[in-house]
Amino acid sequence: MNNNSDPMFNQYADLDFADAKPVAEVPALGQLQVLQGGKSRITMRVDTATLAVFKARAEMTGGNYQTLMNEALRQFAQGQTLAEVVRETIRQELAHV
Repeated sequence: MNNNSDPMFNQYADLDFADAKPVAEVPALGQLQVLQGGKSRITMRVDTATLAVFKARAEMTGGNYQTLMNEALRQFAQGQTLAEVVRETIRQELAHV
């Protein structure tokens, strides 16, 4: 972590975290993390071609490929099909016209 990646870096830069434990080793912190409903960092293998598609789409839209992948996973988990997403997007766009 450096001051370019986190706006709160300077606030905590002088603290010593050498003896800090990961959240996984402190059950109360793990429970807090679950209750807060934030995001979890994972390591996942993805086909190179699939990753390239998400990165290209993110570049075209000015977004972030990880955000696009997260949204695609969320839609899948909710049972939405690509056709449903396209229909809803078209409806929203037509409503603006």
